[in-house]
Parts: sequence; structure tokens; C-alpha cells
Amino acid sequence: MTDGERTYPQGPMSGRTIALCVTGSIAAYKAVELARLLVKVGAKVLPVMTASATRFLGPVTLSGITGEAVATDMWDASFAGEMHVRLAERADLVVVAPATADVLARLAQGRADDLVTALALCARGPVVIAPAMHPRMWEHPATQRNVADLAEQKRVTLVGPVSGEVASGDVGLGRMAEPEAIAAALGKALSKRDLAGLRLVVTAGPTLEDLDPVRFLGNRSTGKMGFAVAERAAARGADVTLIAGPVSLPTPHGVRRVDVRGAVTMRQALWQAMGLDLSKADALVMTAAVADHRPVETSASKIKKSDEHVTLELVRNPDLLAEVGVARAGKRPVLVGFAVETEGGEALVAYARRKLKEKRVDVVVANEAGESFGREDNRVTLVTGDEVRPLPTMSKATLADVLLDRVRALLQAE
Repeated sequence: MTDGERTYPQGPMSGRTIALCVTGSIAAYKAVELARLLVKVGAKVLPVMTASATRFLGPVTLSGITGEAVATDMWDASFAGEMHVRLAERADLVVVAPATADVLARLAQGRADDLVTALALCARGPVVIAPAMHPRMWEHPATQRNVADLAEQKRVTLVGPVSGEVASGDVGLGRMAEPEAIAAALGKALSKRDLAGLRLVVTAGPTLEDLDPVRFLGNRSTGKMGFAVAERAAARGADVTLIAGPVSLPTPHGVRRVDVRGAVTMRQALWQAMGLDLSKADALVMTAAVADHRPVETSASKIKKSDEHVTLELVRNPDLLAEVGVARAGKRPVLVGFAVETEGGEALVAYARRKLKEKRVDVVVANEAGESFGREDNRVTLVTGDEVRPLPTMSKATLADVLLDRVRALLQAE
């Protein structure tokens, strides 16, 4: 994706080849959604299935999603050469999802007695494993030994399992991680680690200011942009603290999350994360849409209907980003703010320039509300002290990488 002058990244999995290995678990049906997610972000998916996996999921389904023939047999005479070697040469990453207790045991022992284990052993890149089994199988000492052995292998990453209900109806640790979490782990495994050692604080979502136990003042921010920044920063090696207003998004893989509700509690969490002298953070990306005002008083009980007209007394909330800007003594932490307006064009840029100066930040990301809230993509303009750069429409994940590239460049320029 370009804006006429430079090319922007499409995410770590775009254009990459991923071998998706499915083994014999009821959780095999989730592999279909994982394949769909990978194709959606531009990856080429090579589907591989064990014989037992085909009893739970039809190969035609995976083939239809990926556009690739499903490999199931090491001894397929129609395939030229050694199948596991050829697949390993094509794949940038191998993921086993779901991975049964039996497959974990064979992978830990370095066995190569079927196509999946032979491919994992021959892989030239990262291997990501998503276990799925009954909780008692997961807790068994033999399984735990196998997991420990796999964890010692530098190129192997385990995702999950998570606690929840399994096929038998029992509840416990053994349920396969959700496809979104696995996809995030794959993105991390394929990402450059150029932010390793950096500490980022990201705020996301709205703040809600309670009127009474059932009503509040809020806005339409979904938190998607901030969560994308946190996810991509963690994938690139940063230590990330995500301070999130009330949203229903899952916590990105490898991110430390702090949930807050109103502007005052976000303020407390922000200073705790950054330190009173700001020494605990190298950068702050302030995507949160913090409410400008809150009620002077919050009623302890539901406010009843009264007159035709109701007067609501409000007080200004603290300006969180401006407070940090004033407190910053040097060039660190790098400060990135967002300006969301209903106007576009020169009016939007003028507002962003004013915000850049008044809040003493390094970068303001300016966008129109209709082109950001609730969408999976964004079209923004980056405004700095000496530059106004409109960017083309891109996914929030891609925009996150563009912003993080800018943050890294500012830190390196110190």
C-alpha cells in the first residue's frame, strides 16, 4: 500500500506462507476459522491434516477456504519429492492447531512418524503449537513433561490451552485457544523484533462517566485502534501496558492490560504505568477517547423522571495527555496523540496543529469520526512540528505499524 511516495507494510503475515497442521481433536473445526483469518490478512495457507483429523473435519472445507490442496499422506505418489521437505521449504511458519496430547508427545520426542510431525521437525522457521485436550490429559505429568521439553526449544511457541468447557462438558484447562489468539501469536512469531527493550503505554477505548447506576456519558470509541497498536507493539518486542476503557475486545497476546472506567481512574492508571517522573515509559500512544466532562455528582440510585427539561451540571475532566506533555522534561517519552473531529480537510489539520502545540506532543494522528469509529480500517493524517502527511486508507493493524515506525525513529533520533 502506498501514498505515492512510500510503501506501507501490510502486516507481518501478508505475503507469508503458513503451513496449518490439523490433528485429530474435536477442536479441529476451529482450524477453519483460523485459516479464514490467515487468508484475510494476506497469508498463503498450506493445509496439512493427519488421518485422524479427517474424521473430524472434511479436507474439502480447508481446501475451499485456502485454495490449496490438503496434504494428508507422506506417501502420496502424485506429489513429486519428499512431501514434508517440500512443504517445509515453502512455509515461513508451521502451526499445529489443534495439537492433541499424542502429537505433543511425538513432537517433544522429535519423532517423524506422520506428515505433521515430520514437517514440524523439518521446519525452517518458527513452529507454533495450540494444544487441545481434556483437562485431565493436560494435567497429566507426562503431558507436562512434554510441554516443558517443547518450551525449551527456542523456535517453538505454545499458545494456550485456555480454561473453559471442553467437548465432554467438563470445565478446566485444556480448551484450545481461540483462532484470533492463535493468529496474533503467528503474527508475533513472524514480526521483526525491532522494539525489543522499549516500554510502551497505550490507552484505548472510551471513558464512561456515570450519572447514576444505570446511565452514563460516553462516546462511540470501540478501542480497536489502541488494541491494534498494543498488539503490534508487543509482537515487535516491546513491553506494553494497555490501559483500556470499557470495551469487549480480548487482551492482545503478550500485553499487560489495566481496565478502567472513567477519566479519573484512567489518569491514575496512566501515572502508575509511566511513573510520576515518566521514567517507566519510553513512549505513550494515547488513542483513548477521554470524555471532556463528567457529572459534578453521581447519584447513588437511579435518577427518576421529573420535569420536561433536566439540567445536568458537569465539570471538566483532567486533560491526561496535556498533563504528561507538561511534565515531560526532555524528549522521552515520545508522545503520540489522536485528534478525532467531524470536520475534515484544512479544518482537521488546523485542529491537529493546535493540539500538537497545546499538549506538547510529538505526533498527532488526525482523522474524521466517520472514518475511524467502529471500522476495521482508518484514513488519517499524521501531523508533526514540520510535516503534514495524509495516509491512504489502511487497516488499523497496518496503521499501528506505521505509527510504531515513527515512534522508533523519534527514539533513535535522540
